[in-house]
Amino acid sequence: MRLPPLKIQELTARVPIIQGGMGIGVSLSSLAGAVAREGGIGVLSAAQPGYREPDFADHPHEANLRALSREIHRAKEISGGGIIGVNIMCAMKNYEQYVKCCIDSGADLIISGAGLPTNLPELVKGSGIKIAPIVSPPKSAKVLLKMWDRHHGTTADLVVIEGPKAGGHLGYSQEDLDKYAGTDYDKEIQEILAIVAGYEEKYNKKIPVVFAGGVYDRADIDHYLALGCAGVQMATRFVVTEECDASPAFKQAYLDAKQEDIMIVKSPVGMPGRAIRTPFIQARMQEREQVSHCYQCMNRCDIATTPYCITGALVRAVTGDVDNALVFCGENAWRLQEMTTVHDLMEELAR
Repeated sequence: MRLPPLKIQELTARVPIIQGGMGIGVSLSSLAGAVAREGGIGVLSAAQPGYREPDFADHPHEANLRALSREIHRAKEISGGGIIGVNIMCAMKNYEQYVKCCIDSGADLIISGAGLPTNLPELVKGSGIKIAPIVSPPKSAKVLLKMWDRHHGTTADLVVIEGPKAGGHLGYSQEDLDKYAGTDYDKEIQEILAIVAGYEEKYNKKIPVVFAGGVYDRADIDHYLALGCAGVQMATRFVVTEECDASPAFKQAYLDAKQEDIMIVKSPVGMPGRAIRTPFIQARMQEREQVSHCYQCMNRCDIATTPYCITGALVRAVTGDVDNALVFCGENAWRLQEMTTVHDLMEELAR
C-alpha cells in the first residue's frame, strides 16, 4: 500500500516524509533537493551554512546569509519543483534575518524549534511562506498555539512533534528524557493532536501534524499515521545517503557507531542533545576547551565559560575530523549498516 500525500495548504508532497534539517552543513542543497525531487520535503539547516565561505571566521553572519540564499536556490533547482524548507533554531542570533533570507530566497516552509518561535507569524506576515513550530511535550504546543492565536490572530500551517528519541538539540529537560526512557510517546502525540484539532476548527483549515524522533522504517511510519499523524520527519537515515552534504568520514561514524556509543550530551548552550560518543566529547566531560574565537551563532553562549565552541565542534564533524568533534545523531543511528541513495531510501519507505 502506498503512503498518502502530505498536504500543507496548497503545497502537496507526494510522500509524507520530511527530511529533518541537520546542521552544521549536514543537510544543505544536495540532500534537501534530492529528497524533494523524490516527492518528500527537503529541509536545509540555517545553522552556520556559510562555514565554507572564505570570510566565515571574520564575518560569519554575512557568510551565512549569502550561503543560505545560494543553497535554497540550488535546492529548488535540484528538486525540480519540489518542496524546500529551512530549519531555523530560535536560539540562533539574528533569527529574524534568517527568516527574511528564507522568504527572499523562495523557500516554501520554515520549521522552527530549539525554543518557542513566538514572533514567527509576524516575521512572515504577507509572504505566503508556510510556518511549522517544533513542539515537544504537549504543554509547549498548548502554550505556543495559544500565543500565536492571541497575539497574531493566526495559527500554524504544520506542526512537528519532536519525540525524546530525536537527534541533535532536544526540547526536553534531562528529567523529561529520564521520564520517557523505555516508554512510547503515543499518549503525548494524541494530546497534541487534540490541541491542534481545536485550532483547525477555529481557523477552518487543516493543520497536518508530523512526528519526529526515532522514526526508522516503514513500520514506524505506519504506526504514526495510524495514530492520526499526517506524516513523519526523519533525519538520521538520510545521513548515510550519497547525496548527504556531510563528508564521507561523518557518514562512516554513523555506520561504525554501536548502540552503547549513542549518548546524551549537554550542549554549550544549555540544551541536552543526542550524539555519538567521541574522544572529544569524553575529554570535554573532564575539562573545558579554551575558546579564543566566537562565531556569533547562539544567544545563550558565553565564550568565557562555554565548555567548548559548538560551531567549531560541528564544523570539524561535518568536514571529517570526527574524533575531535561533536557528532549529533538520532537514537537509532547504531542500526545503520550501509550506504544508500535518497532514491532507494525513499522507495524503501514508500512502498
